[in-house]
Amino acid sequence: MTKWPAAFARFWYQFLVGDTPELAIGVALIVGASWALSRTVGAAPFWFGPVAVVALLSVSLRRGASRRGG
Repeated sequence: MTKWPAAFARFWYQFLVGDTPELAIGVALIVGASWALSRTVGAAPFWFGPVAVVALLSVSLRRGASRRGG
């Protein structure tokens, strides 16, 4: 019975973080920044999420290409 929580935590870590923890951290930062902007501005910043995700994806792709030597 004590192995189940550890296996459950390992599964969710692998599912959410996987091989690139910087993407998981980036998504968490995007969600937090969106929440902060919605509290500050008073309206949901519908433009911030897609722009931030595209920026995060481009940084991730650039890092992946540089790791492979391309």
